[in-house]
Amino acid sequence: MRASLKLVDPAIDAYDVADDVAPVAARERSLLRFITCGSVDDGKSTLLGRLLYETGAVFEDQMEALDRDSARFGTTGDDRDFALLVDGLAAEREQGITIDVAYRYFATDRRAFIAADTPGHEQYTRNMATGASTADVAIILVDARKGLLPQTRRHSYIVSMLGVRRVIVAVNKIDLVDYDEQVFRKIERDYRVLAASLGFVETHVIPVSARFGDNVATPSERTPWRTGPSLLALLESIEAAPAGDCEFRFPVQRVNRPDLDFRGFSGTIASGAVAVGDTVVALPRSRTTRIARILGPSGDQGRAGAGEAVTLTLADEIDLSRGDVLVHAESLTKPRRQFQARLLALGETPVTPGRAYLVKIGTAVTAARIIALHHTVDVHDYRTIPAAALEMNGIGLATLRLETDVVAADYAACQPLGGILLIDPHSNDTVALGVVEADAASRADRPRAGDGIVVALARFGLVSRDTTFDELRRRAIDAAANAGLTGLIASAATRDAELALAATCADFVLRPLLDAALGHLRSWIAMRRQNRREAGLSLDGGGI
Repeated sequence: MRASLKLVDPAIDAYDVADDVAPVAARERSLLRFITCGSVDDGKSTLLGRLLYETGAVFEDQMEALDRDSARFGTTGDDRDFALLVDGLAAEREQGITIDVAYRYFATDRRAFIAADTPGHEQYTRNMATGASTADVAIILVDARKGLLPQTRRHSYIVSMLGVRRVIVAVNKIDLVDYDEQVFRKIERDYRVLAASLGFVETHVIPVSARFGDNVATPSERTPWRTGPSLLALLESIEAAPAGDCEFRFPVQRVNRPDLDFRGFSGTIASGAVAVGDTVVALPRSRTTRIARILGPSGDQGRAGAGEAVTLTLADEIDLSRGDVLVHAESLTKPRRQFQARLLALGETPVTPGRAYLVKIGTAVTAARIIALHHTVDVHDYRTIPAAALEMNGIGLATLRLETDVVAADYAACQPLGGILLIDPHSNDTVALGVVEADAASRADRPRAGDGIVVALARFGLVSRDTTFDELRRRAIDAAANAGLTGLIASAATRDAELALAATCADFVLRPLLDAALGHLRSWIAMRRQNRREAGLSLDGGGI
């Protein structure tokens, strides 16, 4: 999997989409992004296809094509297979599963929607996480015949981890259990117990039949024991996710220098707002200046807010490059080299502490290492358990140390600067995604025991300035153990106590120095490769 995994919104103008679907008053509608997820064969694609059909987003020629495809690929007998409206890949139709994330757009009189239909197969969990990263609401499907499955629990944890706080549990295929209320109530109780530890602010449970439309667009007469709105009515009324804090953060994506008379900095405002004349600080170098101009798609403007792609010019000539971040002068945001993050492993190669990686956060890319893997999460009951590595689809809490200072924010406050990608520097594969956690990140900034010793050693270049005293002590113990083993081998081989002592001392001093030198060399090589990739990206417009 390449490092193109997005933790940002799809490049789609939702209002343009809404205009295409229903031009009348489209710009007055609110926008909701939601995801359909759950275990394989729970009916995610069928439910989304049914929603498209019920809202009039399927045109006559598409219905004719659906009837033909249902006869050829369908799994619902003589009925229309609404999943085929969403599953467009040949492999998806042949296997009857979703593989890639499918984005669909529709609107009602009250709201415009961007829906992400995601795969349920465990092998494609990384694709599900991609869709969840942009969602305001998650529709988690549960097969009424099977109840809660491990993938249901995994997907619930992932959407919670990625900041989704409103969940609709659609107990699908209720028709296959004869609309039995007791079956539904048991699943509802089980899920509410499951969700108690996930931090959801709203959890709605609805019995539906995506195949026949029960409780999808209108309440069903076949479930008289259930009162409440249909799924579509709930989607129209549910509150969208909060936008996070209002602190201004602007990650520089590209230095815009078309001629000798203009130098601007292009990017998308991650949070907050900025106006011409505001005093800002460029992080991580902490240079202060003022905003001279704000250029949007239509030219100069006096103010810009979160989500707007703009070019800023500054009153002073300061050194800024891709990956730097502009914040207001009074901002509490500070650069850091170490933070804790909750990771989801995406690749087949385990994510292991000590190995060199690249970390992408915002527009910055830097070399990094996992210095501690604190625990992993058992998706069956959400217990935390010790582990030496994160296997594919594993979720765990880790501490990362970076080669350079970056601006990392709490993911709940600012998703663009709180979501990270962990990249293999050799293959360029994205091996994990993660979110920066606020409490853990703040602990990394607190004074640490033994800081005086660390500062003294850092002054002579023996350790980095962000080394913790606990890690320094662990390194000393490891070095002493290795040196003692070397001394024993030398003593057994030479029968010379002085030579054995000399070998012990040499090992104690030289081995850590050699390990540090090799680590710096690997990081330097990784950064050189990344710089070459960044140079190519700048030449093609830097993604703008």
